[in-house]
Amino acid sequence: MNKSGPIIVIEDDADDQEILESVFKKLGYENEIVFFQDGNEALLFLNKNEVHPFLILSDINMPKLNGFELRNKIFTNEQLATKCIPYLFFTTSADKKSVLEAYALSVQGFFTKPNSVSGIENTIKKIIEYWRECIAPSEYV
Repeated sequence: MNKSGPIIVIEDDADDQEILESVFKKLGYENEIVFFQDGNEALLFLNKNEVHPFLILSDINMPKLNGFELRNKIFTNEQLATKCIPYLFFTTSADKKSVLEAYALSVQGFFTKPNSVSGIENTIKKIIEYWRECIAPSEYV
C-alpha cells in the first residue's frame, strides 16, 4: 500500500463522482483522486507497473465489469496482490448476499453511501484516516 499514491474511485454515476470529487477536495488530502466509470478501465490502469495506489473505492453496479468481478480479477492477480491495495465497496445499498459475496472476495470494507454530503464526507474521512494508520505487508518489502 502506497499511502501517498492515488485513490482510485470506480463509480459510473456522474453525480456521485462530482460529490466525491468535492468531498475529497474539501478534506484536503494530497493524494491524487483518479475516477473510472467502469471496472475494465480501472483494471487497465491498475495493471501498469508504475501505478501504486493508496486504496480503491468501488461501486458494485457498473457496466461491463461490475465491482465483484473487478475485485475477483484483482484478488486473483499475483502482480496486483503484491501491491497490497485496500479494496473497499462504497455503494448505494447493502443486502446480506452482497455483503457475504464481498467478504468472500476478501474486501477490506463495505460501506453504503450516506444520503447527505456531510455524511459522505464523514465516512470518507474515517476510511482515509484508518488506512493512513494501518500497516501493510508492502511496508516491509
